[in-house]
Amino acid sequence: MSDDSIYPPRIIVRAATIGDVRNALAAGWRDFRTAPAFGLFFGSFFAFGGLSILAMAWALDLSYLAYPTAVGFSLIGPFAAVGLYEVSRRLSSGQPLAWKDILGVIVAQRRRELGWMAFVTMFMLIMWMYQVRVLLAIFLGFQSFTSFAGFLEVILTTTDGLLFLGLGHVFGAVLALILFSATAISFPLLLDQEHDFITAMITSFKTVTMSPAVMVGWAAVIGVTLYLSMIPLFLGLIVALPVLGHATWHLYRSLISFES
Repeated sequence: MSDDSIYPPRIIVRAATIGDVRNALAAGWRDFRTAPAFGLFFGSFFAFGGLSILAMAWALDLSYLAYPTAVGFSLIGPFAAVGLYEVSRRLSSGQPLAWKDILGVIVAQRRRELGWMAFVTMFMLIMWMYQVRVLLAIFLGFQSFTSFAGFLEVILTTTDGLLFLGLGHVFGAVLALILFSATAISFPLLLDQEHDFITAMITSFKTVTMSPAVMVGWAAVIGVTLYLSMIPLFLGLIVALPVLGHATWHLYRSLISFES
């Protein structure tokens, strides 16, 4: 056995095109239709998680955090889609689909580098919520809101409220872009190959910077789709998340190749 065999294969990144995104979405929809039970399961789990977070916000009289919490929750979408990546991987390679095998792969990730990427996404979610609280303190002081409607009235009808809303979205967009750049293909890469999570993030950033317009457009598609899917009590995520998850896998496979 040669010494090269102990090293993971070299990663080759190809520039993305609009056609790649279009084909990935078509393939994502095809995978969802081929294995709907898996997609609906993971999508429902994600939707239930979002509803649970909102319920806790209301129970703790923090209803004014409902909107930023809901938006921030979408940041962990790449981690929630790990099971969907595995389904698409098996469909692409002709392997059988079995609940035990799919769930077993997800559980096994706790011993692999993908677990560190999960930590990165959770850290960014915490940073998102922290910047919301900081901006609230700066522009609205520490006043309490008796209802979500009262919070909306303040931020939509006062100068300080509009500044909070505007800067909150700007800072949030920056955090979301950073996280997207770090995770655009790193989760499926770590599921597929034995690379470290730093290499995966660097590769993901490289993928985005090689085709910034296309990849930012892909990020916009993901963001708008998830945002609209959350409006009807997160129910749209039951379908939107699996389609986007499957599509992400196919986009990864079209942009990344390996050389021993």
